[in-house]
Order: sequence, then structure tokens, then C-alpha cells
Amino acid sequence: MTLYDLSGKSALVTGGARRIGRAIALAFARCGADVAITYRSSKTEADQTAEAIAALGVRSAAIDCDVRSEAAVRAAVRAAAGQFGKLDLLVNNAAIFVSSPLDQITVDEWNAVFETNTRGPFLFGREALPYLRASRGRIVNLGSLGGLHAWPDHAHYCSSKAALHMLTQTMARAFAPEVSVNCVAPGSIDADGNDTSDRAVRFAEKTPMKRNGAVEDIADAVLFFAAGPSFVTGQILAVDGGLGLI
Repeated sequence: MTLYDLSGKSALVTGGARRIGRAIALAFARCGADVAITYRSSKTEADQTAEAIAALGVRSAAIDCDVRSEAAVRAAVRAAAGQFGKLDLLVNNAAIFVSSPLDQITVDEWNAVFETNTRGPFLFGREALPYLRASRGRIVNLGSLGGLHAWPDHAHYCSSKAALHMLTQTMARAFAPEVSVNCVAPGSIDADGNDTSDRAVRFAEKTPMKRNGAVEDIADAVLFFAAGPSFVTGQILAVDGGLGLI
């Protein structure tokens, strides 16, 4: 992993208790940032991740937050900024992934996906904006290859991520010049590092790089947007091993 210097920075990673969110939070901490994570139902994992962050010599916090709730998001942002004294980095990672044939998706199922995957990042971006403007900070959204390509059994998920990609670009224009906003769009990721399912094997075989991605691949890409040139904004970076070229 490329190590950037985030010393003195403070970050908020939504859905940071497990998998990709955990990898991003720990990557930030290794680079010197204080890191707060949000969780909804994974309190045990969130506490463990917060302990792992603190073990790296930086400050940490685990905040219970339903990203669908305006009040909860506002409270989470204030809690993170209050604990660290400022907020430099926001990573909108919290999301849900579901599969269903398009003609069987209910309105409630459709709304649930959009409430988490699209409205959540909107709320966090809006609430964090005053702090990020003050620190000339960064936002990194976690999109998906599914937001760039149509997956017939994931219409609500793909649509929500496509909307998040557009939200990224809209935020980039609206929040400039103080805040840069970019998006990492993962392809097929082995989030637990031990997926040997037929699906995982099939995707690895069709991916030009001949493997599925690791959570560290995504964390590295997020780090680039978090600590690289601030002149980069409004970009959607597919981290997919070339799968999107197929």
C-alpha cells in the first residue's frame, strides 16, 4: 500500500466497521489521520475497528448512525468534528447490495436502496460541507462498476450507484473551489479475502487481471483522492482489474 501523509488530518468513514470501510479507515490511520467510523448494526465490529485504529497511535471513534436519517447524520458529523476539532475527509462508504429481478422489485425495496446508497451520501456531504470548506477538505464517494454498467438483476443497486456518480460530479462543481469530490467505483471485490464461491471464481476468470479485487485495492484508490492532488475533482475511478472493459 502506498503511504501518504495524513498527519494532523481527521476523517469520517461511513459504514467503516467491516470490509471495505474498515480497510479505508485503517489505511487512513496508518497514514496518520484521526478516524471516526459510523455503523448501524455492527457494533461489535465497529468497536474492534475503533480499537485497531487507536492501536496505530491516532484518535478513533465509532458512531452509531442510520445514514438514512437526516437527524442521525447531522449528529454523527457534529460528533466526529467535535471530537477531533475539525473534519478534513469524508468517505461515503455505507451501502447495501441486493439482487432481484427488475420486474419483482417492490417500491419499498427500491426506496430502501436509494435511501442508503444515494440519499445517505447527499446528507453526509451537505452536513459536512461547512467543516470541509473550513479545512479545504475532500469527499470520496464509493460508487460501483454497477453504476457504470447495467446488471439486469440489480436494477435498484445499479441505478442508485449511477445516481451517486452524478451526485459526485454535481458536488464537485457545487463545493469547489474549497472541497474536492471524487468517486471510487469498485468492480468484483473479495471483501473478506476468502471467497471461493463459483461466482467469485467466474468473475476472476473473466477479469483481465485474472483476480478479484482486494479491499486494499479500494483503500489505496481512496487514499489517492484523499491525499493526492486537490486539483483532481469530479472523477469516477473504476478499480475493477479491467472488468469494465469486457
